[in-house]
Amino acid sequence: MSSKEICLSLLDKAGIELNGSKPSSIHVHNEKLWDRVISQQGLGLGEAYMDGWWDCEAIDEMLTRLLAINVTKELKPGVSLIVHGIKSYVLNRQTKNRAASNAKHHYNIGNDLYQRMLDPEMAYSCAYWADAKNLKDAQLDKFDLIAQKLQLKPGMRILDIGCGWGGFLRYVAANYGVTGVGISPADNQIAIAKERNGKLPLEYIQQDYRDLTGSFDRIVSVGMMEHVGPKNYETFFDKCISLLKPDGMMLHHTIASNLSKEVTDQFFDRYIFPGGVLPSLAQVSRAVEKKVIIEDVHNFGPDYDKTLLAWHKNINKRWKEIPEYDERFQRMWNYYLLSSAAGFRARHLQLLQVVFRTFSSRGTYITAR
Repeated sequence: MSSKEICLSLLDKAGIELNGSKPSSIHVHNEKLWDRVISQQGLGLGEAYMDGWWDCEAIDEMLTRLLAINVTKELKPGVSLIVHGIKSYVLNRQTKNRAASNAKHHYNIGNDLYQRMLDPEMAYSCAYWADAKNLKDAQLDKFDLIAQKLQLKPGMRILDIGCGWGGFLRYVAANYGVTGVGISPADNQIAIAKERNGKLPLEYIQQDYRDLTGSFDRIVSVGMMEHVGPKNYETFFDKCISLLKPDGMMLHHTIASNLSKEVTDQFFDRYIFPGGVLPSLAQVSRAVEKKVIIEDVHNFGPDYDKTLLAWHKNINKRWKEIPEYDERFQRMWNYYLLSSAAGFRARHLQLLQVVFRTFSSRGTYITAR
């Protein structure tokens, strides 16, 4: 079968029309698309969209349909995918130097973009939509959910690893009376966090988690474990545990894969999160075995679908305000947001909040929802 015949058979299996009238229909502008997809799979499909080779009114729905039939299992891995996999298995792509470079690639692309896409607190992670009607409230509800799960009390000292622009720490300092330290390898984030801090008892440092010292009542990471990498999971958790007080508690909020992997999607690795790998619950559990107690696991992955669509709506209203981001970048960014939404909608991706306590903790842990 030709590349086109293979692709068309997969589209038909997924219920996707070629040049049809449905929102999920794919409209092809360059017949070279088929060979590109067969040879490069996800990377080829994403780059072809960036290059204007195809369009779709509802990319998220189209990709959800493809994921529902496990389309990647239907295709043989090309040479580039095999090489990418070998590199990921052999190399530690999240060393301190590489981690700093990887973070700057994504988080330093410009605060002007993130300010237009995110909520007022600039929370760049899954919101909690249990009761919220809008993105702002959903992000604040997420902050409060974490605070309740960590059982925060006035005077506690909090560490936020991967603090972003500081929204969570500001919220808990103002509402729960805690002090805290936030770290991020991205200088753009630290600059905004300091600028917005006011007189709150918080400190923000541009730093790698491996260099942390001190003692904390509570530790949190939100959307950071995706950057740690499989070769460093034990190192990451060992560092966190070493920083916890004897009766300490920590919560890690992360996108999770259903499968334990060493490698990430090629498109995301090249354009979005270099070196990023989504952990599985099994990998997290193995990394902390015999070291701390897993008290609670909360999966609200479908809420990330809704969060991503809110971000997509926000930024597409305001691209004209930031003309330095050209059409190819905009297509890349929209593909990133919508393909991610598809991953959560198809339940290939999960969003986990995992609570851990030390072995010296006493009493039954009662969680919040």
